[in-house]
Amino acid sequence: MKWAFVFPGQGSQRPGMGLRLAETYPASRAVFEEVDDALARPLSKLAWEGPSDALALTENAQPAIMATSLAALRALESEWGHPFASHTTFVAGHSLGEYSALAAAGAIGIGDCARLLQARGKAMQAASPPGEGAMAAVMGLDIEETRAATHATGDGVCEIANDNAPGQSTLSGHADAVARGVDACRKAGARRAVMLDVSAPFHCPLMEPAARAMEARLAEVRFAAPIPPVIANVTARPVSGAGEIPGLLVSQITELVRWRESVQWMAGEGIRGFVECGAGKVLSGLIRRTAGGATTLSAEDPESAAKAAAALAG
Repeated sequence: MKWAFVFPGQGSQRPGMGLRLAETYPASRAVFEEVDDALARPLSKLAWEGPSDALALTENAQPAIMATSLAALRALESEWGHPFASHTTFVAGHSLGEYSALAAAGAIGIGDCARLLQARGKAMQAASPPGEGAMAAVMGLDIEETRAATHATGDGVCEIANDNAPGQSTLSGHADAVARGVDACRKAGARRAVMLDVSAPFHCPLMEPAARAMEARLAEVRFAAPIPPVIANVTARPVSGAGEIPGLLVSQITELVRWRESVQWMAGEGIRGFVECGAGKVLSGLIRRTAGGATTLSAEDPESAAKAAAALAG
């Protein structure tokens, strides 16, 4: 069976994530230590102990989720007895998870990745004043129906930020425009359309200041060609080379996360199994909705890492 490894995005964070991995596997603990050293602060303590409101801050959540994802991957490799890259066809990540995927595939070092994500979190939070932006979840409309509804919202930015699975997407933009978008989606027959409790309107043009800030930061980092190939959020296709990575990551800040298309493309390339590494199982659920019949495994603690390794070995 051909496998892809996938990494979650913001919203998966919770106090305690990664603690038992670090207690059980030296390779997992080493990931957290490398991130702490890179950021010159004990981010691992915040991930393991909270408080949850501090962990939820974008500049903390993003590198902490990446650290947990890579720690879970190292735990799985420890149980499996193989480097994951030698048995994997593609890797992908949802939003900030694309950074985790790039680090897993050797395109960027863990320390550089942590520093970039901390900067990305700060830039995204600073790009939109509190109360200016909002996001909403829409379920029960396909992507074209949702797009048509958002076009009827009038003035202000209201765009699709995440195309997560068939019939599941998110809106992002000015708060008033997104609220109108929610109403329009409900009138169009959405099964559910609700405002989300988020700190900023991610993946829309309001994030342009963050994109410009990250363009400068990304220019300072040396990337390598990812092995295995990473599926980019904004193209739903493999990254063609190291030189393409910075531009894709800049575009990702303001553009649509094409997760549904990414999963469909991988399935079309023969991927029948997906392994989610990190906190939670949100991506596994989205994948099952998108690629019918796909096998999903998860690794987020010692038990699930051992179970996933046994399935991969079998």
